[in-house]
Amino acid sequence: MLINTPVLLIVGPTAAGKTGLAVSLAQQFNGEIINADSRQVYRWMDIGTAKPSPHERDQAPHHLLDILDPDQNFDLATFLSLAREAISGIQERGRLPIVVGGTGQYIWALVEGWQVPKVAPDLEFRAAKNAEMEEHGPKYIYQQLQQANPQRAAQLDSRNVRRVIRALEVDRARASQPRTSEDPPKALADCMILGVTLDREQLYKRIDDRVDRMISQGLEEEVRTLAADGYQPGNGALAGPGYRELGEFLYGRISLEEAIQRTKFQTHRLVRRQYNWFKLDDPRIEWFDAGAPAIASQARLAVENFLANRDCYGTISQDSNRIFRDRDPGQ
Repeated sequence: MLINTPVLLIVGPTAAGKTGLAVSLAQQFNGEIINADSRQVYRWMDIGTAKPSPHERDQAPHHLLDILDPDQNFDLATFLSLAREAISGIQERGRLPIVVGGTGQYIWALVEGWQVPKVAPDLEFRAAKNAEMEEHGPKYIYQQLQQANPQRAAQLDSRNVRRVIRALEVDRARASQPRTSEDPPKALADCMILGVTLDREQLYKRIDDRVDRMISQGLEEEVRTLAADGYQPGNGALAGPGYRELGEFLYGRISLEEAIQRTKFQTHRLVRRQYNWFKLDDPRIEWFDAGAPAIASQARLAVENFLANRDCYGTISQDSNRIFRDRDPGQ
């Protein structure tokens, strides 16, 4: 079925300011936030994933945060199922769903109504691929994915062997189970996509400053605690920027200074991959400059216009007009 009442999505690269804008708009438009970041779903990974703070969570209801342990699998099919369920629940409560995140595959699959069958783990296939990796190296496995599904390969870090093997596993399973006409579409029939961007050098500077803050806030101790609890840095959910590099430091392979620098560099690489998903010339996305002083006011007006003629959100429009008179969010 179509999800045919308004949904707001906020997309863009990491560190651009999506969370703050989402919380502000949720307060103004009676909204609830749905996480579309592939790592923020995991418990105990708060600092390294830049998860919304307790204060931000108090400002608006959040969904799909802290729902899994770091050794549990979370894939596109699971995200779509949970996100669609959350959207329906929010709409039934007469509130505005606001989907926020930088995982482009999740966003477009939700917007375009992809039908993604759940693929159960194939332990025999994984064992075979891990054996190939041990013999030939990670690049050999990654090249297989490039040949089988170059678009998916371009979205992954070639060093993240677990995700590369999972992508091969899913691709193989889907080839043997083609999509059927019995699957009903679940596209977002009525949505607005706000993009938050920033000049690349300014964004890299913002990322570098945020990594420094993460270190001062206790990222090293967060990684150390996860490792002590049996979650190996560099593997699974802990393969992302920060966790892999701090793990290398904890194992004595590199210095703390090098771990910090590598984290910054790998986060820069993540940004480049995110812009492959969220293109600045994509007509579906209304882009806003994160460095503009009036970004909150500009986004507010854009959303207000989007909702203006929708009867099912008349209450939201009335409430937002009151809020606009009482407080200018751009201040």
